[in-house]
Amino acid sequence: MRRGPSTGVLLLALLWPATSALAQPSPAKPAWTAPRTPDGQPDLQGIWTNATITPLERPASMAGKAFLTEAEAAAIEKRTADNRAANDKAGPLESGSYNRFWYDDGTKVLSTRQTSLVVDPPDGRVPVKPSAEARRDDYDARNADSYEFMSPWDRCITRGIPGSMFPAGYNNAYQIIQAPGYVAIHYEMIHDARIIPLDNRPRSARMQTWMGEPRGRWEGDTLVVETMNYHNKGWITTSAASGRIKGIPHSDKLHVIERFTRVSKDVISYSATIEDPEMYTRPWTISFPLTADPEYRIYEYACHEGNYAIENILRGARAMEKAGTKSPK
Repeated sequence: MRRGPSTGVLLLALLWPATSALAQPSPAKPAWTAPRTPDGQPDLQGIWTNATITPLERPASMAGKAFLTEAEAAAIEKRTADNRAANDKAGPLESGSYNRFWYDDGTKVLSTRQTSLVVDPPDGRVPVKPSAEARRDDYDARNADSYEFMSPWDRCITRGIPGSMFPAGYNNAYQIIQAPGYVAIHYEMIHDARIIPLDNRPRSARMQTWMGEPRGRWEGDTLVVETMNYHNKGWITTSAASGRIKGIPHSDKLHVIERFTRVSKDVISYSATIEDPEMYTRPWTISFPLTADPEYRIYEYACHEGNYAIENILRGARAMEKAGTKSPK
């Protein structure tokens, strides 16, 4: 007599389609493809921001640590928020800079959780020569002697390149516009506008400027911008958010290579490699994401309007000298 299948075999047969489907790996998500402009360039256009509490250089307390854990990042963000709340409760300062209301320097560490904007050298520190630090300290000591020793930002000239891309206390927005053969970047701070040609035209043999002379090219989906022909009057960064690197000068040998890669709908990966043999012992690289914010509105930064700071600093210094007291920095 022929026997039918056992209950166990029947159950296995009934469950097989479901268990087989569960065992299959999920189909891989298709790779994200950057949209294109009408002339076929990867589309970088829009308003992007980079406000962050991640420092330019890695703090000594995090030596050897390139990335934060999720818990460490949350703890830093909470500590920053608590400190700001405590300062707000303390009331307005008797003198000094803007109060907290006017700042917009972010509340989060970078989404990458890197411990510094500097990613090379691996220790997260800028390889500054002692001679460059001495020049910075000399200018700082003579800040009230003449406008020539003051920051180009204080003088409403420029934050320079790549300094204009570094996060600061406020106005951390950038508008990118593309046209056939060109990319333009409008920087919210000091309303600088930078025009980058993409046609590999020869550089000037004589022209030297505050922001250098850029040339752009596409390497796949990455916009590479190489800038040279700087003069020697600028600073690599002018913001106090840059810590000890604020005030480091640059020479006319400064050479900057920036890379912009749109890696998702809302993120551009940005990096800049800085080489200046008169100021640094080796090239160094900074990297961070730019995040899309289509609701952000960039208003005019009319830096010179009502800018009495330089005049008053110099007038105050002369008055103190006349009174025989120490001149302020």
